[in-house]
Amino acid sequence: MKSLIIGGFTNKVSLYSPPLPVSSSSFVSTGSFHVSIRASKRHRVIGRQSSLVRHNISSFNEKFLLSRKRNTNQVASAISEHPIEPEPVIPQSSPPSALDAFYRFSRPHTVIGTALSIVSVSLLAVQKLSDFSPLFFIGVLEAIVAAFFMNIYIVGLNQLSDIEIDKVNKPYLPLASGEYSVKTGVIIVSSFAFMSFVLGWIVGSWPLFWALFISFLLGTAYSINIPMLRWKRFALVAAMCILAVRAVIVQIAFYLHIQTFVYGRLTVFPKPVIFATGFMSFFSVVIALFKDIPDIVGDKIFGIQSFTVRLGQKRVFWICILLLEVAYGVAILVGALSPFLWSRYITILGHAILGLLLWGRAKSTDLENKSAITSFYMFIWQLFYAEYLLIPLVR
Repeated sequence: MKSLIIGGFTNKVSLYSPPLPVSSSSFVSTGSFHVSIRASKRHRVIGRQSSLVRHNISSFNEKFLLSRKRNTNQVASAISEHPIEPEPVIPQSSPPSALDAFYRFSRPHTVIGTALSIVSVSLLAVQKLSDFSPLFFIGVLEAIVAAFFMNIYIVGLNQLSDIEIDKVNKPYLPLASGEYSVKTGVIIVSSFAFMSFVLGWIVGSWPLFWALFISFLLGTAYSINIPMLRWKRFALVAAMCILAVRAVIVQIAFYLHIQTFVYGRLTVFPKPVIFATGFMSFFSVVIALFKDIPDIVGDKIFGIQSFTVRLGQKRVFWICILLLEVAYGVAILVGALSPFLWSRYITILGHAILGLLLWGRAKSTDLENKSAITSFYMFIWQLFYAEYLLIPLVR
């Protein structure tokens, strides 16, 4: 029995190892040996499997990294061939900003002055209450609209010619700030000049048409930068251009538009028209001189020989104040000679108040502060508006 068991065991083991001794101690040692061999084989198998797994993982990583590198190179190549750029942001002007730009482009203080002057001198042609007819109001409206169109042309052309200067003196204007391109500015001024002449021609009033045509010529000669023109470079000539338009053409031509075209009356120039022309001659000279006081820096840089550049800000400032005070003194004298008591009181009192306001404001203005000078210049325009409210009451 014992030999049978041992013989059977040894026969199975003999396939793997040499014959073992037949003693019981040998059985124990032989069993341990076979267990050790099986464990060793198992470890070798596991080792080979682990090595195979590591090899496969390493191979996978190499292939993955190679593929990733290849894809990265392809993406980089595609980007270099077709660069991806951010979509351009196209600025869009909303209606309020567009209106604000045009408002600044039109120089509204000049538009208001033009409209008030036309209404004021048109009233000088009124002789009785029945003269306030639909024809009168239509005639005044035609004159205002046509003059407004021409006003846009004149101030717009001046800005087109002064873009570089305005970048220093008035950077808030649309052309100087870049809100308007030069092409846009040219289209605007050309369109408004055309509309002004077309309206003047359709109306059929020769005083109105000639007022527009002469304003066009003087406004062009004042601003446009071509040989023999750009008269704004010459202080005296520039002042005469403004005087001719603001003092003479506006007063006489628009008065004649109502007097002769609307009412069909003879050409006569009553005292109020003569007074308005004389007083506005002073005012026009003051506006021509004063407008250059805040712009002295840019004018010096670009060689504009204004009176301010030649004489200095302080001297020109007080020359303007004295000219206006003289004008107010003459107006008080004219009022004192009026045969109408109501006109006498209104003319004297109104011009005395305006003269005092002017003097008080001038004494408190800091001439070293550009914003203070600019504010005073706008105050001059307010006095200009106020005068056109008084002119129809001068009789």
